[in-house]
Amino acid sequence: MQLIKNQTNSTVYGDALLKIGQVDPRVVVLDADLARATQTGLFQKAFPDRYFDVGIAEQNLLSVAAGLALSGKLPFAATFANFVTKRACDQINIGSAYTRANVRIVGVEPGLSSGRNGATHQSVDDLAIMRAIPNMTVIDPADATEIDQIVRLSLVWQGPIYMRMQRGDIPLIFDPQTYQAQIGKGVVVAEGKDICLLSTGTMTPTAVKVVELLKGQQLTAGLAHFHTVKPIDIPLIRELARTYSAFVTCENHSVMGGFGSAVAEVCAAYHPMPIEFVGIADCFGETGSTAYLNKKFGLDEEAMIKAVYRALARIKEEHHENCHVGNHV
Repeated sequence: MQLIKNQTNSTVYGDALLKIGQVDPRVVVLDADLARATQTGLFQKAFPDRYFDVGIAEQNLLSVAAGLALSGKLPFAATFANFVTKRACDQINIGSAYTRANVRIVGVEPGLSSGRNGATHQSVDDLAIMRAIPNMTVIDPADATEIDQIVRLSLVWQGPIYMRMQRGDIPLIFDPQTYQAQIGKGVVVAEGKDICLLSTGTMTPTAVKVVELLKGQQLTAGLAHFHTVKPIDIPLIRELARTYSAFVTCENHSVMGGFGSAVAEVCAAYHPMPIEFVGIADCFGETGSTAYLNKKFGLDEEAMIKAVYRALARIKEEHHENCHVGNHV
């Protein structure tokens, strides 16, 4: 797959909302006093009668969104990921998921990306929370291309969606002219041998760099990206499990209950194999720059490479044990 390098977009979500608002009058946008963080100013200016700022009241944000959806509108409700998935969890569960309402819930600054605001704003468990809710689709896009395409795809998707949303300079790695995201489908980014990295969200651009770094160490690793965490692409995971001897899962989220857990559940059911998990340990984050936090909590290139070598060691150990058993049969 041909990838784009060294390009970013800082307004992709706001631009995408404006585009779909121009073609679909059902689209309405809700905010919780975070228009700058959620990039909704363009929509507010173009469609003031379809924009609702409920203030810093996340539970009300999701209650209003559910009501609008059940009245035939297509609401996009955004605030910080940590707030929307915890403060308004009950409203999401009953108002949106139980009723299968077409609410688009957008969690801004997921994982450790809200570094300057510290642990109170960092959502290290939002994927786990949202994928456990019945009827909920959970999406963690990697780049600006996927954000734009998934916002447009959501016009025809039935049921509630939770989508993580990066903030600031969002990388552009997939060519919008040739790449087409499909909700529920992963994509193979690179072919390799023995070991395969499976990544989601902000970890995919990092994983792309790691694959290149490993080539310099005479290792050809595969890479598959999964923007949809639920429903997870079971057929692709099974295909990869038949091709590779071990996986390394990568996510900007706790290693408990998120993307890596979803992959492990599929492997446990169909193809048990060694898996190393790159993610945040069972802990809260802290205040710091993105680079500092990624290094401290094991989300950087170095952590991924170490996980690859741990997985390779497990393959070797497993092979040795099988040979040892065979010699004594």
